[in-house]
Amino acid sequence: MPEMSSTVLNLRKTWTKGPHLISTDRTIIPATTLNTWFASEEVYWANPMPEEAMHQTLQNSLCFGLYQKGAPDSNAGLDFIGFARCITDTTTFIYLTDVFVHPSYQGLGLGSWLVACVKEVIETMPYLRRSLLFTGDWRRSVPFYEKIMGMHVMEGAAPVDGREGTGLAVMQRRFAGAPGVKSVEIGWTGLGSDSSDSIDADVI
Repeated sequence: MPEMSSTVLNLRKTWTKGPHLISTDRTIIPATTLNTWFASEEVYWANPMPEEAMHQTLQNSLCFGLYQKGAPDSNAGLDFIGFARCITDTTTFIYLTDVFVHPSYQGLGLGSWLVACVKEVIETMPYLRRSLLFTGDWRRSVPFYEKIMGMHVMEGAAPVDGREGTGLAVMQRRFAGAPGVKSVEIGWTGLGSDSSDSIDADVI
């Protein structure tokens, strides 16, 4: 059991699709670029932070960097274009946050692919009880995470009579580590698909 915690946080796994790559190696994530994103209007749920705090945040999270390959002037020849991270005790709980794809690369299915890779990793955790996220985007993000992550809204003012939901949607998915759950339901698995999404996968 002690080795399991270390393995989850220090996971080194990559996925490739055409010119794009996803990696859990947080050491290649450019913290300065990420801080620039946090200061932008697109990442409306976050604020930039001191560089040392950003490095601590990355160090203590399970991170997924999305890159375009073949950028000669960037770190490791990769252009950083998207990000997601999980806050976790490495055994029973995952909180998904800071999911973002740069606007220049939205609409290519990369957000769906990024979140599907997160899903693939967390489904390998045998004692996981639940995953959790918050989002204020009822129109795009709620159905997005229902489809790809198999999550459902557990709290929030859901849409009624054609009106959009208001406030925060609290979404979760229960896993085999939770009482009463016999098995993990495998949902959308389009890791190699070219399905397109036009949302920025914003999570707060």
